[in-house]
Amino acid sequence: MTPQPAHHHHRAVRALRAVNRRLRNDHGSVAVELAIGMPMAVLFIFLVVGAYHLGQANIDVNAAAAAASRAASISRTAGAADAAARDSATANLAGRCTGVSVVVDTGQFHRGGAVTVHVACTVTTQGLLGVGLPGQVTVSASSTSPIDLYRA
Repeated sequence: MTPQPAHHHHRAVRALRAVNRRLRNDHGSVAVELAIGMPMAVLFIFLVVGAYHLGQANIDVNAAAAAASRAASISRTAGAADAAARDSATANLAGRCTGVSVVVDTGQFHRGGAVTVHVACTVTTQGLLGVGLPGQVTVSASSTSPIDLYRA
C-alpha cells in the first residue's frame, strides 16, 4: 500500500469540522419545529374528534326524525300523531342533547297524506371535543312519512 499524501488527510479533517459546525448551529431548530408542530398536531386531532362526534350527532338526529315521522304516520289522529312523534324523538335522543325541539306538521294528516317531523338537537362543544370549551351546536333534520291509503 502506498501512503496517502498529507493534503488528503487535511482536506478530510476540514470537511468533518465544517459538518460539525453546521450540526452545532442546528440544535435550536428541532425545538422550534416541535414548538410549532405539536400544537398543530393536537389541534388537528381535536378537529378530527369533533368532526366525528358532530357527524355522529347528525346521524342520530336523522334517525330520530325518521323514527318520529314513522310513529306519527301510524297514529289514528293528528293529536296522537303529534304526541307519538314528540315521544319518539325525545326517547331516541335522550342523553345526547342538551335541548331537543320537535315540530310536527300534521296539515296533510289524512288517508294518502303525509306527516313531516322536524327535529333539532342542541349539543355542547364540550360533548363534541371532550374538553371544556364553551359553546353549542344545533343539529337538525326533517323526515316525512306517508299515511297509509287503506287504513281503517
